[in-house]
Amino acid sequence: MLDVRVISIGALDAHPEWGEGNPVRTAHATTTLVRSGDRIILVDPALPPQILAARLGERAGLEAGAVTDVFLTCFRPDVRRGLEAFDGANWLVSEAERESVGVSMVQAYQRAEEAADTELADQLKRDIGLLHRCTAAPDRLADHIDLFPLPGVTPGLCGLLIAERRRTVLVTGDAVATLEHLEAGRVVRWAADVERARESFAEAVEIADVLVPGRDNVLINPTRGAF
Repeated sequence: MLDVRVISIGALDAHPEWGEGNPVRTAHATTTLVRSGDRIILVDPALPPQILAARLGERAGLEAGAVTDVFLTCFRPDVRRGLEAFDGANWLVSEAERESVGVSMVQAYQRAEEAADTELADQLKRDIGLLHRCTAAPDRLADHIDLFPLPGVTPGLCGLLIAERRRTVLVTGDAVATLEHLEAGRVVRWAADVERARESFAEAVEIADVLVPGRDNVLINPTRGAF
């Protein structure tokens, strides 16, 4: 059985395509469930644990303990807010994201220690512990589910390419954020490397029939005909 479904639709704190310049809501990523055989993979557990557990039951009839793997498209805090609700699962992130984030967080922790910023140091220490628990995702997570690197928004952002019988689905993370970003051909404003982000955006649109964006509901690729 191969199944892809959105558990929770994400949101931007401020949507530039709606004319919003300052935050007006709490940002959180779209959370997606992908099932292949006996693998139950939750992508980007962005809501608080209690809320996400309820959504999982509502949308898929599952409890948190049923999830075998959690995959993070990136390590941004608003992508992994509910991660610790899935302590019994394998936590996966791309090797490139793990390495780049790890280096920057350790450096930030050292600066916080030197500045005697205890609160920040404690938060960074906790985040480093979460990252340490994550392992580098293999190129293939399960049958018909492969990693699809989409660097740019973060150095190691990585989506999942799902080969269904009649169509290709790509879970993009923030490489493609919303319908409006897709239609306008724009990347998110916080992209670490705008040029690489644009290249990844173009690759996503080129390869997928269906896109699961980082902050919106499922989208049919407008460059493809109806099917």
